[in-house]
Amino acid sequence: PALPETLIESELFGHEKGAFTGAVDRRAGCFERAHGGTLLLDEISEMTMPMQTKLLRVLEDSRIQRLGGKGDIEVNVRVLAATNRAPGTNLREDLYYRLNVFQIVLPPLREHKEDIPMIADGMIQALNKKHGTRVSNHDPALLDIFSSYNWPGNVRELRNVIERASIVAATGAVHVNHLPSPFFFAKSSVDEPLP
Repeated sequence: PALPETLIESELFGHEKGAFTGAVDRRAGCFERAHGGTLLLDEISEMTMPMQTKLLRVLEDSRIQRLGGKGDIEVNVRVLAATNRAPGTNLREDLYYRLNVFQIVLPPLREHKEDIPMIADGMIQALNKKHGTRVSNHDPALLDIFSSYNWPGNVRELRNVIERASIVAATGAVHVNHLPSPFFFAKSSVDEPLP
């Protein structure tokens, strides 16, 4: 289920005590906390149209108003927006053009499989910290499997596979037997990929 719009608005812009049920204290939102810095809005194309309208207003005026607040608060925030959809899809046209000052398009993993070893190494290091494991590297045979797979879930799917394998291995190298069941590799390389 989707988050209630009031909760999303409170997360972005903050709220005053008593603004809604459960608002027992004043709370700064993401824009206010990011003042002087950068705010990443992930999956922006999933934002409702009314919230996109409010976001556009903030981007245009550099001012927010907390839920239940009476005055404007000036904010100086660099906004990065990310989506896994085609640029402009599900976004108000004016919001798209306001955000599209500088666009970085990241190709899906299936189009840059040569980066998988470097990505996998970085993930293993991060996952060692997260899980307290001591995985040192990966078996070269894994790279052959990884390069023949289409990765419909992109880097998120790779991370999940490596996380599982790292937990199972716990120490030393990750081997083929640490990977998920054969179902993972039985998928056709022409599976419909995620955008």
